[in-house]
Amino acid sequence: MRLFVGIPLPDDVRARLGELKGGLQGARWVKPENLHLSLRFIGEVPGGGETDIDEALATIEAPGFPLALSELGFFDRRGRVHAVWAGVGMSEPLMRLRAKVEHALVHLGHEPEHRKFKPHVTLARMKRGSASEVGHYLEALNGFSAGPFDVGCFTLYRSHLGQGGAHYEALADYELES
Repeated sequence: MRLFVGIPLPDDVRARLGELKGGLQGARWVKPENLHLSLRFIGEVPGGGETDIDEALATIEAPGFPLALSELGFFDRRGRVHAVWAGVGMSEPLMRLRAKVEHALVHLGHEPEHRKFKPHVTLARMKRGSASEVGHYLEALNGFSAGPFDVGCFTLYRSHLGQGGAHYEALADYELES
């Protein structure tokens, strides 16, 4: 089973992000119910392995915190855009929570994450996106923001891959301290 850890978004933030759909050729927009802020991709886990992960994540203690989406951008490889995202301003509580999740997973024996953590919500995946075309799209949306909203939990998700795109299933929520 394919797993990851993320922060669910409130309905009003999902609706605000939904307003950004359209105007970008070749974009496969993420379904509103799948919008989340990823903390850590885990990957394929053999059946039963999710129980150990659940137990490890349940031990994490961290305070809740406010978060706002404050920029739009894209990821590219070799000049080809592969994802458009909404980013998060610097948040120490978010970075501490992410570090605790990483520590819990590495302690279980999972490979450490080697990529630098760039907190974001993926809005669309691109098939043939050019940086200039996406740049024009982002310029038109300059000044985008959503939130702030209160982060009161984080979630262990299972990703089901299919022909219509991925579907994410929440397996467990972990409450943060109020």
